[in-house]
Amino acid sequence: MNMIQQSVIRTTVSLPAPPLKTSPKTGYVRSAASAKTNSHRQNKEAHTMSITFDKTLATGNEQIDTQHKELIDRVNKLTENCVVGKEKNVAIQTLDFLMDYTDFHFHDEEKLQEECSYPLLGAHKEQHAKFVKAVEELREMLEEEEGPSEAFVEAVKKNVVDWLLNHIMVWDKQLAEFICG
Repeated sequence: MNMIQQSVIRTTVSLPAPPLKTSPKTGYVRSAASAKTNSHRQNKEAHTMSITFDKTLATGNEQIDTQHKELIDRVNKLTENCVVGKEKNVAIQTLDFLMDYTDFHFHDEEKLQEECSYPLLGAHKEQHAKFVKAVEELREMLEEEEGPSEAFVEAVKKNVVDWLLNHIMVWDKQLAEFICG
């Protein structure tokens, strides 16, 4: 049984917040998903960060999984446009496109948690708020530059790709298990 499965089981039984490590510098979760990122890459070139929705990302909740597929499609569009030297406007539009759906998904997911009296709703909302803040900071970073830079591309990988993989595999799987429980 891997660490994520143990976390889900431990949390389901006693319902504490998941044992996640955060970076002291940024406060973002050090992703358990980082190690899995390579298995989710469609292309192994240095800056290709595409995610493939597969059974490791499936929560078992049809609504959540369907929305995650759309969210992943939008993240993949963002990563396609996060090439050093790409036009700034294209990357900004794609970031906005991602946030439009993210707002919709987070609202739906939080509503679902409220309806089933999920005990970790507050902590889950905090995770969502951190992601929104990180994306807003990415947008500001991009607006200050002429287009995607190496630093921007790395920040997208860390604060969007890795964050999303970790969030789905830990937080959302735990939520789905509670709902199905």
